[in-house]
Amino acid sequence: MSSSGSLLFSSNKEGGVEISCRVQMRSYASLLLLSFVSLVLVVTCDSFVREEVLALTAFKEAIYEDPHMVLSNWNALDADPCGWSGISCSSARDHVVKINITGYSLRGFLAPELGRIKFLQQLVLHGNNLIGVIPKELGMLKYLQVLDLGANQLTGPFPPEIANLTSVRKINLQSNGLTGSLPPELGNLKYLQELWLDRNRLQGTVPASSGSDFTSSVYGIYASNTNLTGLCRASELKVADFSYNFFTGSIPKCLGYLPSTSFQGNCLQNKDPRQRSSSLCDRAPHARTHQTRSPKHQPAEDVSKQHQRASKPAWLLALEIVTGTMVGCLFLIAFLTALQRCNNKSSLIIPLKKLSSQKDNVTVYIDSEMLKDVVRFSRQELEVACEDFSNIIGSSPDSLVYKGIMKGGPEIAVISLCIKEQQWTGYLELYFQREVADLARLNNENAGKLLGYCKESTPFTRMLVIEYASNGTLYEHLHYGDGCQLSWTRRMKIVTGIARGLKYLHTELEPPFTISELNSSSVYLTEEFSPKLVDFESWKSILARSEKNSGSIGSQGAICVLPHSLEGRHLDVQGNIYAFGVLLLEIISGRPPYCKDKGRLVDWAKDFLELPEAMAYVVDPELKHFRFEDLKVICEVVNLCIHPDPTKQPSMQELSAILESGIDTTISADLKASSLAWAELALAS
Repeated sequence: MSSSGSLLFSSNKEGGVEISCRVQMRSYASLLLLSFVSLVLVVTCDSFVREEVLALTAFKEAIYEDPHMVLSNWNALDADPCGWSGISCSSARDHVVKINITGYSLRGFLAPELGRIKFLQQLVLHGNNLIGVIPKELGMLKYLQVLDLGANQLTGPFPPEIANLTSVRKINLQSNGLTGSLPPELGNLKYLQELWLDRNRLQGTVPASSGSDFTSSVYGIYASNTNLTGLCRASELKVADFSYNFFTGSIPKCLGYLPSTSFQGNCLQNKDPRQRSSSLCDRAPHARTHQTRSPKHQPAEDVSKQHQRASKPAWLLALEIVTGTMVGCLFLIAFLTALQRCNNKSSLIIPLKKLSSQKDNVTVYIDSEMLKDVVRFSRQELEVACEDFSNIIGSSPDSLVYKGIMKGGPEIAVISLCIKEQQWTGYLELYFQREVADLARLNNENAGKLLGYCKESTPFTRMLVIEYASNGTLYEHLHYGDGCQLSWTRRMKIVTGIARGLKYLHTELEPPFTISELNSSSVYLTEEFSPKLVDFESWKSILARSEKNSGSIGSQGAICVLPHSLEGRHLDVQGNIYAFGVLLLEIISGRPPYCKDKGRLVDWAKDFLELPEAMAYVVDPELKHFRFEDLKVICEVVNLCIHPDPTKQPSMQELSAILESGIDTTISADLKASSLAWAELALAS
């Protein structure tokens, strides 16, 4: 056989050898291909897990406060996150299927990278302090069944991408600050069973409409036609709560199976007294709607207008071009002016704590216009009024409170921050400014009035000036003063006055306002014993918000932080209501909220609150008389305030109405109860 023949296998005898060789070559090639595919699958699977690890790491990096260290074992170098706190994986340990971190007070943002955890089935971050918006990327989680972001501080519009969660069964976004309207596409979620949206700032109508041929049951909708839109199409929906928003219109008929409480606290067109007042509804910001139409579906009138515009004369077209150019130039000038304003002398340059380079900094812009309508006192004025700051009437680790009298003016209380100039940061200045502006909003007979502020560099001074109530604090009268001065009727007037003040702060202001630490020391009494709520602990709010935000920014280079872009005042309405219940007990019993010998006042009083025959044991023994009808009302309100489930607490508007209608504060009621009231009447006159 020639050398060429040995390679070509041209003879018939050698044909079988050729076929055998080809079969072996094909088997080898198949084996190589199989090995390559296996390698690709392994790499792909590893990349999926790696991508999920990166997404979880991004979530951790967006959290800047973790007081319980729940994320401490989240190690980015660990390729297996299945052992991390709050993480659950599939049985094969190849994908993250559940994130459950509930009630750990995490402060930070929701990272958009969470949308990359493709096989995630549950995202539960309930009861934290998350801020910012809900990322639209969460709509990419096709396997998500539970989305629970309730009881946080999320803001911004309700993301329409939520309607892309085709597998979701439960959505809980309650107790946040979401705005805008609900997308009607929520009706496409055919597996949705629970929808919790209460206690937000959502507007518009509840997206649900139907034809006349439908029936509803206790647990959902049974549709018999195809004219259903919005939530009327969610046939599996069993539980939904839209309460305490700003929804308008009427309650959809197809959602009639829901309890009426699911729609209370809105602006709906019905006679339900539990809807918001018209004044609150009128102050609600209106959401803007943008309608877009396809050119194919424009009416003939619009088409004819376009034709007219297309045939404009040349001079008019030139005029439009010139005008557009001028507007563009003006816009550019405005942008450059704003940029320059952010870098001018009224800004403060502060090094960021968390940035690696010392050149990185943050520009905090101090807006002088924010306080233009608030009186600014000089330190010398206040020093004279407060007798060289010698008349101290209160103190805390963060502040001192002085009493003074302005020349030819009212008595004042001056709150001075205890901090050194070296510790004062741009964030503190910004939050001081925000707090002054926030307190200046208060204008009610039962709320302390801010008269002005003091801000000086030499010596370093930051003070708040508040109208002083001449009779001191309620705490002093209850525990150190003459208890006889606080008769039953006088205490009832104080109770109703405090309730009116809290109702004003919680329901008549937008945004609402809460007292940082509501107790008898924050209630000041006028000469007529009318109560005034004063937030002397507001410095704690300023210091806390500044400390949290000063370490939360992680961008490179210099950025501009404007006053309205930072976290607002912490609102704890439920905490105020609970504290109000404790305060009522303190007023009627004369006992402090806590003492070493007898423990917590609430625990002691629980044995008597619900038993009519034992209620009298709660009353202050210093009192010579009291009205049992009033006592029953007070005990009822206390039980409502200290309910173990905060979600079942009524609002201050409801509590105030109960007290106003159930308590008799007229002098005639006192006269009927005891002849001693005649002496009080004589003293009052």
